[in-house]
Amino acid sequence: MSKIIAVVLALIELYLVGGVSARHEIFPWPQLSSLKKKVEGEKSPPPSRYTIDDKERLIGDESKTPVTCPTQTDRTAVLLILGQSNAANDGGQRHRSNYGNHVVNAFGRRCFIAASPLLGSTDTKGEYWTLLANQLIASGQYDSVILAPLAYSGSEVARWAAGGDINPVLVDTVKQLQDSGYRITNVLWVQGEKDLVLGTTMEAYQQRFLSMVDTLRQHGVEAPVYISIASKCLEPSNGGFKEHIPDNAIVRAQMALSKSGHGIREGANTDALLDGDDRYDDCHIGGTGAEKVSRAWLNLLSGDRRLESSR
Repeated sequence: MSKIIAVVLALIELYLVGGVSARHEIFPWPQLSSLKKKVEGEKSPPPSRYTIDDKERLIGDESKTPVTCPTQTDRTAVLLILGQSNAANDGGQRHRSNYGNHVVNAFGRRCFIAASPLLGSTDTKGEYWTLLANQLIASGQYDSVILAPLAYSGSEVARWAAGGDINPVLVDTVKQLQDSGYRITNVLWVQGEKDLVLGTTMEAYQQRFLSMVDTLRQHGVEAPVYISIASKCLEPSNGGFKEHIPDNAIVRAQMALSKSGHGIREGANTDALLDGDDRYDDCHIGGTGAEKVSRAWLNLLSGDRRLESSR
């Protein structure tokens, strides 16, 4: 009996030692874990429907429905969507085309019936651009909408300016749309949260944003560029602060840019428009937020559309 008790006590001791070792990554856990990997070999990741590039941008989705790219007419909106996570596939609600191949996601000189997540941006959750496209058609002002997203979660404005790593991707995206026979009608920019955290000055933000606009103009994009008032992304888990100060350098830069000419116009003000319930994690836009933001964009684009038609 004493031998049995001794064995049980030894096993309990080994269990406790193993737990402490694993929790604190001390001997012998790292050594045993490494030996196990060598014996079993590295496990390949489970199969996924998604294909992600080296910058975590969604470039393939087996569930997408390819279609012939619609021919652009004067009743076709071609939206180039730029920015960080709140322009990317980080939304709390998914959407899909209510009009079949009249709302498409253009990517890589191909077209797909639009459905969240959209090809061309990072992450694989929801987005509100497809909802906006549905609303634009429902308004009766457009027969079709082409969505061309290029948004990188956590990207600062410097990466979009000349010399930044995203700038050449932006140029390539523009060329792909042009090769597909499309003239961009609107550029929608939703970004600023990262630069607030980084402490980017008002002057630096303006200079870098204008550099990106210059890149667009140099490559034949004459469309108005709508700059959102966007700087709010709370909580350290999102890379943000505990509290938000509405009057900050990024908002002042965005407001000044929207009045600076150069074909730049004020976009949706997500800082003011959304309350805590509209962001599912204190930063990213949930279902109610998507409804509010898409409606704000609809009003902006529809108002400008009517103004241009009356000229």
